[in-house]
Parts: sequence; C-alpha cells; structure tokens
Amino acid sequence: MAARRRRLKKKTRKKLQVWGAVAAVVAVAWVAANWSTVWPVLVAVLAAAVLGSVGWVLLRAHRRAVGQDRAWRAQEEARARELFMAQVDGLTWQEFETYIAELCRRDGCTKVVVSGKSGDLGADVVGYLADGRKLVIQCKKYAPHRSVPSQDMQKFVGTARPEHGADVALFVTTCHAFTRDALGLALRQDIVALHRDLLGSWVKGAHLESLIPLNGSGGGAGRRS
Repeated sequence: MAARRRRLKKKTRKKLQVWGAVAAVVAVAWVAANWSTVWPVLVAVLAAAVLGSVGWVLLRAHRRAVGQDRAWRAQEEARARELFMAQVDGLTWQEFETYIAELCRRDGCTKVVVSGKSGDLGADVVGYLADGRKLVIQCKKYAPHRSVPSQDMQKFVGTARPEHGADVALFVTTCHAFTRDALGLALRQDIVALHRDLLGSWVKGAHLESLIPLNGSGGGAGRRS
C-alpha cells in the first residue's frame, strides 16, 4: 500500500512538472508574440517595484531617525530633570516641605501653609488650587534609589480626606518609584502619586495641574486609567 502511494505521488509530481514546463513554454511564446504590448507593462511593473523598494528603505530610515531623536530627547530631558533635582537633594526635609509650598504658590495656589512639624497627620503642606479645591500634600524626602512603601501610602489615605478634607491629595517624594502596592492603593483611593521624575518636571517648570492627570506615570509605573 505504501509503495503504491509513493508511485502515485511520483506520477503526480511528474505530471505537474510536465504541465509546468508546458505552461512556461506557452507563456514565453505568448510574450514573444505580444512583446510590443507586454514590454511597457513589464517596465512599469519593474519601475513600481524599484520605487516601492526605495520608498520602503527611506521610510525605515525615517522611522529609525525619528526613534533615535525621541530617545535622545528623552535622555536629555531626564538629564535636565536630574540637574534640577540635584539641588532638591541637598535640602533638609524641612527645607523640602517649604520648597514644595513655594512650587504651589508659583503655580497659583493660595493660602499655602507648611506644617513643618511632626504629628501633622500627613498634611505637610496645605493650600488651595486656583479653582478653589483644597490641596493636601504629604512630602517624603527619600534617597533616589528607594521606593515609597505601602505603609506610607496607607497612613496618608487614612488622613488626607477624613482628617483634612482634601479635594486633591498629593503624595510627593524624591525617590524614583512607589511600590506596586503603594501605587495601586494611591490609584484606587485617588491619591496623586508624584515620584522623582514627575517632581523633576514640576521643579523644571511644569504646572502642577498638568501633572495631576499623570498620576504615577513614568518611572516604571503605569498611567492611571
């Protein structure tokens, strides 16, 4: 049975080869007989193929150049933020709270008050945004390599609105990231998580209200839905 199948496959292959050869001969004969009509079409097809190939190469080169430019700009932006943040790193925690208050005033916040003491129940800076909403800020001056733990976020969640009546609760830190649990809690409880990269943008001149919607974005963390 197997030998019979092999013979059938061999015969089929031979038939296909014969018919292929016949089709090729017929095609060549037809092209030769109609060359005056065929050659402009062939030239047009060849030209289109060449132009398409050139366009594809140019498009890839353009995309590569744009990608490299974006990467370079991102690196330069990060470098600029770090230059600004180097000054912030030199502040004491008390000076850091005062500095955050000054950033709020710069961006149009009013009645800005700095607690500057322990036992403030997470309200290191309190003020009002330009539209009248109450702003309560928790400031944590941590080393850049650290992450804000969930415990810190839990404490702020427990006081920002129940104790201080915050309309906008902002947790700002000098470290690069929040832990996954801390960030998840912030997003669920509508706490604005401002890590080092976003703080660097704020320091560099970005307006506070433009940063609030970016809650937790960048720095390896996800954007709020």
